[in-house]
Amino acid sequence: MNRPSNIIDVYVGARLRMRRMMLGMSQGKLGQLLGVTFQQIQKYEKGTNRISASRLKQAAQVLDTSIDFFLEGAPAQPSSAGGFAELSPPFDVTFLATTEGFQLNRAFLKIRDPKVRRRIVDLVVSLAPTEDEPDKTVR
Repeated sequence: MNRPSNIIDVYVGARLRMRRMMLGMSQGKLGQLLGVTFQQIQKYEKGTNRISASRLKQAAQVLDTSIDFFLEGAPAQPSSAGGFAELSPPFDVTFLATTEGFQLNRAFLKIRDPKVRRRIVDLVVSLAPTEDEPDKTVR
C-alpha cells in the first residue's frame, strides 16, 4: 500500500533537485557520490522516499551547501489544532526545482536592464489566469 508523500519530504526533495541542477550535476553522478542508484535520487527528489538525516548531511557535503539549505522556507506541517502556522512557503520553490523554472530563473537573472525585466514580469502576469479565472491552457 502506498503512503501519501509528506509535504516536507517533497519540499526537501525539490531543494535537493534544485541544488543538484544549480551545480550541473546529473542524478547518476549524485547517486554515485552518495552510494545510491540514480533511481533512488529520483525517489528522493520526488519525495517518494524520505532522505535520512545522515544521507541529507552527506548530500549537503557533496553539494557544497548546508543542511539548512534543504529546509529553509519549508512549509509548516498542518496540525489538527489549527493556529496561525503558514501552510505554504511564500513562493513556490518546487517550480524553481523544475528544469523550466531553473532555466527561466537563470536566464532572467542575466537580464541587466531593470525596465526589460519589469516588462517580462508584466507579460507573464498578463498571460497567467487570475485567481477567479480558470486556467485555459491546453495540455
